[in-house]
Amino acid sequence: MRRARETALPVAARLGLSITFDDGLAEFDRDAASYIPIEELKAAGDPRWNEVPEQPEHFRAVVVETVERIVAAHSGQRVAIVCHGGVINAYAGHVLGIDDPLFFLPDYTSISRVFAAGTGQRSIASLNEAAHLRHL
Repeated sequence: MRRARETALPVAARLGLSITFDDGLAEFDRDAASYIPIEELKAAGDPRWNEVPEQPEHFRAVVVETVERIVAAHSGQRVAIVCHGGVINAYAGHVLGIDDPLFFLPDYTSISRVFAAGTGQRSIASLNEAAHLRHL
């Protein structure tokens, strides 16, 4: 979660907002003894790079409930949720009706936008935007 916090800090500072941490948005490997970036696992041919989280249905349910709770608490407002790729996959997959728990590999610091209507309808406005990284 440290990387997510480091991403959120400058955004919050620039907008004069506080950061709230929610364990329901923690990545599926939060209890792992160490973190190895997925691209390193892939490059090394480590079979863990393509593993899905244990109990992906439970993980998705927790993520969806957490995001929906945040949406309900901020009706009519914009909310930024800073998280990792598994969380993005879980919620985007829910909205799009995709069962695969890891259907794509989000870029680091990419932006995905979801519209949340008061009727309960959810729409993906964008997924994995990375234009802000082109100069890097």
